[in-house]
Amino acid sequence: MKRMLPVALCAAAFLLTACDRVDPDSPLGKRKAIFQEMLEVKEDMGGMLRGRLPFDSADFAAGAVRLDELAGQPWQYYPEVKEEQSRARDEVWQRQERFKELAAELEAATAALRQASGELNFKADSVRPAFQAVEDTCEGCHKEFRAY
Repeated sequence: MKRMLPVALCAAAFLLTACDRVDPDSPLGKRKAIFQEMLEVKEDMGGMLRGRLPFDSADFAAGAVRLDELAGQPWQYYPEVKEEQSRARDEVWQRQERFKELAAELEAATAALRQASGELNFKADSVRPAFQAVEDTCEGCHKEFRAY
């Protein structure tokens, strides 16, 4: 019996952690994947502007294109009713107009960044304000709607 206790505890721990997983095909799973990719792209771009990574205008421009493509995607995966596992605040569903307004602001900011990085031989300083606008838009929405 003493040998079975550790096995039973491990199995129980595994089951409890498995219950917290998000189905990647669910609306929550899909939007989380999009937001994660947006974060990764944005972190690389920010790293280039902050000197953590070498600045490469072609890589930065490709990141701006990808970020702009992603910016319009997660909103379709917000269902009419909040899912149990969602960490978004209830206000996402209670204040839909404001949420959609901020989503549109993000899309406009990423489009402006894409345009700024589409010019020939651009420098880091020329795209820095547009990148900052994207970061500010992300932060503003998180402050209003994301539960940390």
